Amino acid sequence: MKTFRIAPAVALATLPFAPVASADTAMLDHVLVTATRRAISADQALPPVVVIDRAEIERSNAIDVAELLRYQAGIEIARNGGPGQVTSAFIRGANSTHTLVLVDGVKINPGTAGGAALQNITPEMVERIEIVKGPRSSLYGSEAIGGVINIITRRASGAAELGAHVQAGRYGLRGAGARAATQGERFGAGISATGVRTDGFPTFRDSSDDRGFENDTVNAWVRAGLGAVEVEASHWQAEGNTEYADFFRAPQDQDFENRMTRVRAAWQGRDWRSALTVARVIDHIEQGELAFDPDDFVRTERDLVDWQNDLDFIPGLELTAGLSLSREETSGRSFGTPLEDLPGAGRADRDEDAAYLQAGFELGAQRFVAAGRHTDHSAFGGVNTWNLEWGTALGSDWSVAAGLGRGFRAPGTSDLYAFGGNPALEPEISRSLDLGLKYQPHPDHELALALFHTEIDDLIEFFDPDGFTGPLPGQNENIGDARIRGAELGWRARLGAWRVDTDLLLQQPEDRNTGAQLLRRAERVLTAQVVRPLGAHELGLQMLASGERRDFGDVRLAGYVLVNLAAKLELGRHWTLRARLENLLDQDYELVDGYNTAGRGLYASLAYSY
Repeated sequence: MKTFRIAPAVALATLPFAPVASADTAMLDHVLVTATRRAISADQALPPVVVIDRAEIERSNAIDVAELLRYQAGIEIARNGGPGQVTSAFIRGANSTHTLVLVDGVKINPGTAGGAALQNITPEMVERIEIVKGPRSSLYGSEAIGGVINIITRRASGAAELGAHVQAGRYGLRGAGARAATQGERFGAGISATGVRTDGFPTFRDSSDDRGFENDTVNAWVRAGLGAVEVEASHWQAEGNTEYADFFRAPQDQDFENRMTRVRAAWQGRDWRSALTVARVIDHIEQGELAFDPDDFVRTERDLVDWQNDLDFIPGLELTAGLSLSREETSGRSFGTPLEDLPGAGRADRDEDAAYLQAGFELGAQRFVAAGRHTDHSAFGGVNTWNLEWGTALGSDWSVAAGLGRGFRAPGTSDLYAFGGNPALEPEISRSLDLGLKYQPHPDHELALALFHTEIDDLIEFFDPDGFTGPLPGQNENIGDARIRGAELGWRARLGAWRVDTDLLLQQPEDRNTGAQLLRRAERVLTAQVVRPLGAHELGLQMLASGERRDFGDVRLAGYVLVNLAAKLELGRHWTLRARLENLLDQDYELVDGYNTAGRGLYASLAYSY
């Protein structure tokens, strides 16, 4: 089901809960790659890690990845309306721009403003999602303050695989997809495609016009082994159209395109593994025919090169060293005004070069991990980030871990050059501390407690000393400070055929200058998942209870409770029917002030696999 280990957060991996994948399997740990950039078993991880595996993805019947994430401990989702609308993810109270999103290890966050387009990623393309909480800038660079979400696309698990599915649900949801893949000893390849359409519902609560969403996604890959070298090329692409309403409730629409193309060559010797990754990422939004100004657009094009080396020459010492180069170009127009770094240029270029080093070693029952990175950024110069972690067993049932970390977020080109732009901006800097304790008296029962404290300095905020009344407009400044303190308590158990996973988040996300609660983040969130296999079939319950949140204008958003029911019915050897009753209580709630959310609805899918 999910792997979640509440333990120290601030560095690279935690004491993860073992996943519950099926009724007749033990709770075995996943193999993780995001926490330390090298494959490790979950019981070696030190910071908090969540793994959403393929079984949980299929059980959810979710329309996008954001819906999968919102039921995971420590992750809060805000959405400006229905499917396809702007979506934000907050990890442990940090800003949404402090969440780094990767697809197959490649950063897809846009270089302009805002977070990655989670609403455009279809779960059908995803094998698993690894989430590491706390700063990971020492390994991944900018944005990795709250945590890292690594979306790993599907590959082949057998010699030959064929699959197809159709889905339907409330708000005119309909979709279909197919996939084919093969994996041999030296060669593998696969391709999958899916299309989703929904009529949606009104964006605003005081509007009556349904706003729809279209998304067509393709994922293709090929892998070949050439002696000691393995080469893989992959391409993921999502494109479509999102209808929405502007602040005046007028109907608008925009076309989107998200692409990630990657080539990876890996060589493995006895004590040295080396991997070179070259990737290109495109994030493009263009206003459609209904828009106020159809010439408006925003575009990010990024080329990345990463060379990673895992060195195990010294027994007991694991070293990872690498170089990372990024060349990024952003461009855009908003209400006819270009996003630009020079008058008339209409684009902004940013370079980021970095070197990173990580060391992990064990002394008896104690495990240590230290990582550091120096990043040279064309916008502001150099910045150093690091992580330090320690963990140990306390007898046969208890374990403890602790971590410290420093992260950063580089100012986006919208911060630097759009309205209020300030080319002199410095990066936002975080400092985090984590302490985690786990008690596991039996393989099928586990309690975990994590305490965390994060301070973020030099947050970029718009400032106008004249309050919009002076002759000159204000500009963005590094004047904000935030502090997030909290605790996570998790319980995972297998009670006969029942599997239970519950997590409670208690946090204080506050503005250090004013003491106000940070926007769209609750102080209390409870999640629970219960699964009951019935032979080859399955029943499940999913629950999310969120406390009161604050929005712009000091508006208070009421707390809410969501309950979903899910069922799986095996129709013979190759056919599976899945159904989900979402928002069983028909809760009327808001994630963003004035915007609609989905009511009670039934969603179903029929899948064929061979």
